[in-house]
Amino acid sequence: MKTKSSHLGVVLFVLLMAEVALILLSWILSAAGVEGVRSLLSGEGVRWFVGDFARTMASPLLVWLILLMIAVGAFLRSGLTSLLHEGDSRRVSYRDRTAFRVALVLLVAYIAAILLLTVVPHAVLLSASGSLFPSPFSRSIIPFVTFGITLVSIAFGFVSGRMQSLSDVLEALSYGIQKYASLLILYIFCIQLYQSLRFVFM
Repeated sequence: MKTKSSHLGVVLFVLLMAEVALILLSWILSAAGVEGVRSLLSGEGVRWFVGDFARTMASPLLVWLILLMIAVGAFLRSGLTSLLHEGDSRRVSYRDRTAFRVALVLLVAYIAAILLLTVVPHAVLLSASGSLFPSPFSRSIIPFVTFGITLVSIAFGFVSGRMQSLSDVLEALSYGIQKYASLLILYIFCIQLYQSLRFVFM
């Protein structure tokens, strides 16, 4: 765990230094009169950096990242991982086998519902031209997948007895965010550097 944190610290430091280097480079190139380069130290650059910071952070990628963290956390806390690691089905309890069947039926029903919304003629999640890519469905693949994983995981957790109350469900949903919170920090550094590059050179 400490090694992973130290590696993340190195990555964040590199990203921070890259941001600082970009700020200085943009100032130097702008002062030298290089065409198409905007300085992050100019009035325009400072206003962009401060005024558009929240808008810069708010992107579909951030939503997808949070949804993936929730889904992974629910999956880990549901007990499905330990069940899948059991090589001998005779060692799996009756309650876990029942929970797995319920989760499997729920997964099949969920996939069937998505298919009804996408593959039948004039399905509501198709584009206006009737195509699947691009369409409302293609733009929502990550939410669809994460919701399905979360739904199946919670169902398995309840039937197996690993989740017995709404507080247990809430704990499972927040577990992934707690466990992988460092990814959110990494996202902030990465997206800020990316948007800064776009501001300077585009």
